[in-house]
Amino acid sequence: MSRWKAAATHLAISLALGTVTGAVLYFLWFPQPYFIAAGASRLMLVLMGVDVCIGPLLTLLAANPRKPKRLLKLDLAIIATLQALAFGYGIHAIATTRPVFVVAESDRFILVSADEISDADLAQARQPAFRSLSWTGPLLVGAIPPSGNEAGTLALHVIEGGKDIDRLPRYYVPYDHVTGRFMRHARTLGQLDKATADQRRRLERLQAKIGADPLLALPLQRGDKDFTVILSPRTKKPLEVLALNSW
Repeated sequence: MSRWKAAATHLAISLALGTVTGAVLYFLWFPQPYFIAAGASRLMLVLMGVDVCIGPLLTLLAANPRKPKRLLKLDLAIIATLQALAFGYGIHAIATTRPVFVVAESDRFILVSADEISDADLAQARQPAFRSLSWTGPLLVGAIPPSGNEAGTLALHVIEGGKDIDRLPRYYVPYDHVTGRFMRHARTLGQLDKATADQRRRLERLQAKIGADPLLALPLQRGDKDFTVILSPRTKKPLEVLALNSW
């Protein structure tokens, strides 16, 4: 087999694996509308760069038909092993950063990833639905801060660098329990004065699709980055996420 044929075969296998992986990321682990906000596009590019590009390129360099067959098989086995290890590590890293909860807290949404919540925190959740980490996209929940002495203890904990209520499932409640007061902070599309022309066109198309009821907007935080969630006026649930700071 020529080196070009070997590299092409390797590339075809890598593309097939990359396509399956991309579908899992896009439709299950990082579903819309959170794909961009969760940083999945950057993670996918890195993973595809390792899987689709580097492996076949190394095969192209190593698959010299003049080599003894035993040495050629050894080289290809080493390349396949290294690629599998790199791919496995990449999948593991992506899995630990997948979004598992979208928390409605106070006047914003917060996108929480799997590596931000410990098993001990999950065990303290009051409802069974909040005691596990989703593999099929983030669960939309509300968070209600404690009162009395517990509020003071939590505030001190946060000041000392501990977790706030968005990463503590014991404060989670079903989303519809908080929508009444939470939606009081919602903005109209006209108040999104930082939106670009392209974003405004997207919003206009979405508004036309929804109907006469005006769309609503609230900030979304993912780590130290700010986005804007566009909400259905009827269900009060996210329809779109824009790379836009709406504060």
